[in-house]
Amino acid sequence: MKSLLSKLSAAALISGLLLAQSAHAVDLHVMISGGFTAAYKLLTPKFEEKSGNTVDTAYGPSMGNSPEAIPNRLARNEAADVVIMVGYALDKLIAEGKIIPGSRVELADSRIGMAVRAGEPKPDIGSVEAFRKTLLEAKSVAYSDSASGVYIQNDLFEKMGIEAQMKPKATMIPKIPVGSVVAKGDYQLGFQQVSELLPVPGIEFVGKIPESLQSVTRYAAGIPVNAAHPREARQLIDFLASPEAAHDVASTGLDPLATK
Repeated sequence: MKSLLSKLSAAALISGLLLAQSAHAVDLHVMISGGFTAAYKLLTPKFEEKSGNTVDTAYGPSMGNSPEAIPNRLARNEAADVVIMVGYALDKLIAEGKIIPGSRVELADSRIGMAVRAGEPKPDIGSVEAFRKTLLEAKSVAYSDSASGVYIQNDLFEKMGIEAQMKPKATMIPKIPVGSVVAKGDYQLGFQQVSELLPVPGIEFVGKIPESLQSVTRYAAGIPVNAAHPREARQLIDFLASPEAAHDVASTGLDPLATK
């Protein structure tokens, strides 16, 4: 009888805890840009299970003129408890008074990679000279409208001394993954952050561009000043930046900052 009562008491306690968790659960609104998205999609179900909270997500670039861009979403007063985006773009929002300064947490580094359509030969980009030759021989090149694409358009081609040759055949792709237009055969080469290329079907990932030409993008998270649930938002950010999350972050092509 005593054993049965103990089991019933334990069951009642667990039930009570679950009810309490459910009563205090919140729906977090997150805005996120592309580079950290694959890792985020792996990690948010684990966070939801651990915390009892749910996550509602809006996607958009860290910068730019599209309505989906995170700064433009915030300017329209869309609800957000957490933003995850390129670090220097987040810093701009902090300077504008839109993000709580002390809430900024760095998450991972992202490097630029190249892809071709599935079944096509993989060009050599193993050295700066081989990479230059591949670019000059390409019929068409696509790059993103976020941080990596801005760097390619404004800096990379000029740094390599091929800006004039690339201008007529290189195109910035707004809103959608660059890999999707490469998969359709619209462009021969596609450039975007590795974590944004890897999930796209119909392409072959060639590799990262040479390290001496890289632009490493650091992703960070912060809490908007008008967040409805800042405490739970901090819990999500801390989880994404934790050593526990590092393996999933690395599996998506990012370089996690946390180590186990």
